[in-house]
Amino acid sequence: QVQLVESGGGSVQAGGSLRLSCAVSRQPYDWNFYCMGWFRQAPGKEREGVAYIDTDGSTVYADSVQSRFTISKDRAKKALYLQMNSLQPEDTAMYYCAVRRTYCLGWATLRDLGYWGQGTQVTVSS
Repeated sequence: QVQLVESGGGSVQAGGSLRLSCAVSRQPYDWNFYCMGWFRQAPGKEREGVAYIDTDGSTVYADSVQSRFTISKDRAKKALYLQMNSLQPEDTAMYYCAVRRTYCLGWATLRDLGYWGQGTQVTVSS
């Protein structure tokens, strides 16, 4: 069983930045075998993929956040991060981290098979 705890959400004005963190309860030796990513869900909308990082360190971003968001991971700290810059009101959502002990095969690897955290709220005002 994997436990995930997100933090770092909050309220910012448009153009601001936030850094989300996800603490992952896995040992560092196991770290490189996990597909890890971030999803978000706005009220009344389906959950959508934001970014994921594969076992080889390669990254994939949703078109809507490309060049504004950066996903990264820290093996020593057992944490996954999402640096969000140039935030816009449409980025307002609950943000979730997800992991799965396999290489990434697209968004479905995490969306359908992943372990999930409880989420952290991000609110961007205009």
